[in-house]
Amino acid sequence: MSNIKEIAKLAKKASYQLSSLPTELKNKALDAIADKLEVNSDKIFEANAKDLSEAKKFLASGEISQAVYARLKLDENKLRDMICGIRDVKKLPDPVNKKLWAMKLDEGLDLYKVSCPIGVIGVIFEARPDVIAQISALAVKSANAVILKGGKEAVNTNTIIFELIVSALNSIKEFPKNSINQVFSREDVAQMLELSDYIDLIIPRGGNALVRYIKENTKIAVLGHADGICHIYVDRMADWEKATPVIVDAKTQYPSACNAVETVLIHKDIAKEYLPVLISALRKSNVKVRGCERACAICADIVPANGNWACEHSDLVLAIKIVNDLIEAVGHINTYGSGHTDCIITEDKAACDVFMDLVDSAGVYNNVSTRFADGFRYGFGAEVGISTNKTHARGPVGLEGLTIYKYKLYGNGQVVDDYVSGEKSFIHQPIEI
Repeated sequence: MSNIKEIAKLAKKASYQLSSLPTELKNKALDAIADKLEVNSDKIFEANAKDLSEAKKFLASGEISQAVYARLKLDENKLRDMICGIRDVKKLPDPVNKKLWAMKLDEGLDLYKVSCPIGVIGVIFEARPDVIAQISALAVKSANAVILKGGKEAVNTNTIIFELIVSALNSIKEFPKNSINQVFSREDVAQMLELSDYIDLIIPRGGNALVRYIKENTKIAVLGHADGICHIYVDRMADWEKATPVIVDAKTQYPSACNAVETVLIHKDIAKEYLPVLISALRKSNVKVRGCERACAICADIVPANGNWACEHSDLVLAIKIVNDLIEAVGHINTYGSGHTDCIITEDKAACDVFMDLVDSAGVYNNVSTRFADGFRYGFGAEVGISTNKTHARGPVGLEGLTIYKYKLYGNGQVVDDYVSGEKSFIHQPIEI
């Protein structure tokens, strides 16, 4: 069993050193990681093949789902994207030590709000081995130390990628040791969740059960989402030629992803004509449809949804409901959605604005696939996950979401008593940054 407390202590020490690293050194580290992964791609694929072979046993026994198995595979395209993501993070501005706001409290007394790293971040994830590289790259650039725990189904891939990353960082003399760490067992996770003195943030990336377990068993702040129940509302003023390919993409492009659409809402005024068009397109992509009573009345061969609207299918299954108007659609989304990503298909700007304002989700879209909810696609280089929290970070969490801030006050011997007595007074003049 790993000595998790010792790992966390060393990570904490490394985090203090990381916070003062210059941008040039962090970028050098990212280049080293990308190069190391690129020249060792054969080792990575070999390890992933072992994991896929073993995972078939877990799949057969029901220990993992087909969706988890699909996320496990690391092919040439995924590896290429993983390496490109690291190089993209290098190109991004350094998020640390940015002056966010400034105020002159008095002559010679200047206050600055400055971005800084969070510290030590524990990341617990299932299946996807590309997560290690994404998070490591973001951690390096944002000057955070990380402790990584991947799923048992990807242990070989996770191990080789982790070893290559650490080897790359160790080749740079000035880069702090113990910045990127890895643990393996469920017992390790249980210990991590107790180490609030050393770990500042936990990010779970996985299914509902994992996220809920983490939230219920730690005092450490948790950033993440338990469900990915995304919606698309087809408004009465929708352009059908836009709506159909958007819905098909949102469902089929990667059905096990958390940003895949799970429910489509259709305005009653267009349902009779549009629903058969949509159903035909979905069936060409092998999508199974579940419908409300009104939808079943229009297309008799739809399987009844039986009111099961809070379901993340993570598969080629889509629920469809007919609604009376925009407000009912918004109410349905805010009731059954997970606050992840929701979209309206409409050419009516007023309806779009109402939807955008009233839907309480991290991502609210118009006329585009929900699959765009992704840190790489947003230009973040990569992401540590998607947050539905209402805290400092929401939606895809990239570099900015891995920083917090501190207040730096520069003075010249001032004391509070002079201001309390009235001898001096504050001027509170904003300082232009």
